[in-house]
Amino acid sequence: MPVIITPASSTHADAVLDFEMQNRAYFEQWVHSRTDAYYQPARVRASLHAAETEREQDKSFQYLIWTTASDTIPAQLIGRINLTNIVRPHYNKATLGYRMAQHATGKGQASAAVQLIMQEAFGPLKLWRLEAVVRPSNIGSTKVLEKNGFHVFGKSRRSVELHGEWHDLLHFERCAE
Repeated sequence: MPVIITPASSTHADAVLDFEMQNRAYFEQWVHSRTDAYYQPARVRASLHAAETEREQDKSFQYLIWTTASDTIPAQLIGRINLTNIVRPHYNKATLGYRMAQHATGKGQASAAVQLIMQEAFGPLKLWRLEAVVRPSNIGSTKVLEKNGFHVFGKSRRSVELHGEWHDLLHFERCAE
């Protein structure tokens, strides 16, 4: 199914909360567990409002990934994709991060969303460089990045602790053409 990305907005709070709740156990395989407070409606709205403010301040750009099945079926939130740690001037770079609903993995939708975010980053946002960090065991994300022209430029050994174990990280980069 085709995907679109839209800037994250506090008007999306209900959809985001539902997305996060439905995928909580799946996400916690890859990131640290979040407290129950993270999943409260007021907290989600506040987080999305903060995202809007950071967008206006050119600090980060958070987007939502939606499927667009047809004109008669409403779009469904299937992921989030972000450009954070914006560094300007001279570098014009950002860190790319994303997460997909468990049911949406392996269908090419993450790759399509990364392609869309690159168009936004290297176009209207005038960024020159994107970086991403992935655990080597996350083969799906590695493939998504490689499919979109990212290359490994380094590996940090035992650099992140998750669930009591230390993990290596692969560092990817992609520059505008």
